[in-house]
Amino acid sequence: MILAALNEAEIAGARLHAACQVIGVSARTIQRWKRHPEADDRRCGPRHRPGNALSGREESQVLALVTSAEYGYLSPKQLVPQRADEGRYLASESTMYRLKRRIGLSARRPPRLRTEVTRAMTIHRAVRSNQVWSWDITYLPTVIRGRFLRLYLVMDVWSRRIVGWDIHDDELAERAAALIQRICAESGIDPTGLVLHSDNGKPMRGTTMIATLQWLGIVPSFSRPHVCNDNPYSEALFRTLKHTPAYPRLPFASTDAARQWVARFVSWYNTVHRHSAIRYVTPDQRHTGADVAILARRRALYEDARRRMPGRWSGRIRNWTPVAAVILNPEPTAKELNAAS
Repeated sequence: MILAALNEAEIAGARLHAACQVIGVSARTIQRWKRHPEADDRRCGPRHRPGNALSGREESQVLALVTSAEYGYLSPKQLVPQRADEGRYLASESTMYRLKRRIGLSARRPPRLRTEVTRAMTIHRAVRSNQVWSWDITYLPTVIRGRFLRLYLVMDVWSRRIVGWDIHDDELAERAAALIQRICAESGIDPTGLVLHSDNGKPMRGTTMIATLQWLGIVPSFSRPHVCNDNPYSEALFRTLKHTPAYPRLPFASTDAARQWVARFVSWYNTVHRHSAIRYVTPDQRHTGADVAILARRRALYEDARRRMPGRWSGRIRNWTPVAAVILNPEPTAKELNAAS
């Protein structure tokens, strides 16, 4: 009877998946019935609640957390490490995502277009802070149509920390050179041997900039011409900057207003934002080496949680080992080479 009704719906133009949702039967069940019309129903009936599921009280705690004003804006990937640093473990990220979907809090993101993987020929490896820096310039809109401010931003590739920035009305090699000199002086580091990576813009390759780098002992590194993704760390940082919920909806009224907002963003990014590529610690924690103790405490917390409720863990705990090395433009993998060919 169900198959007959579905056949009529499909003849009328309905899709099988949509029709199955209406009658409450999966498409795979219908396909199995069509392949073996003489067999039994073979549906298992209502499923029982798994023994390792969260209790009603635990679910209420998780839902109160993900809907609170203090933590509701955070994704579970950011929320769970933050609560772990506070000494509390309620549930895994997947459980929180599942509960958010149940109450309709998960918003779908539009798919991002991906291009072929292209890597630079020069490979730089960082195993500590102040070994490899990356920098770039991005535009900030103003209230005057056609006029943009330029944000100069320098970051440490190993720790993802923003080590320096400045805002100007133009793009000049002299501005960039002065910024690099100021960062080295304020941080008190010996820049000899430090690699500074950038794209091929005029300020990056300007005579004043190159002369300053040579005088400081900094090794310049450049992306390949016409390759837009050879400076991935700075590009990812600019994406975070312009997609953060705090990014102004309206253009900046003045250079001072832009400076004030960027200063707040840099403070948040360095001291509050837990970066996914460095095990969800802040760039400042990574830069100073405090991440080792923080990740050790998280590992101990997770191991204790697994001992208390072993039925909720199907395998090993989450990897909280500090990231040892960060490679700028690594060699492409076999999978990436096959995809590009």
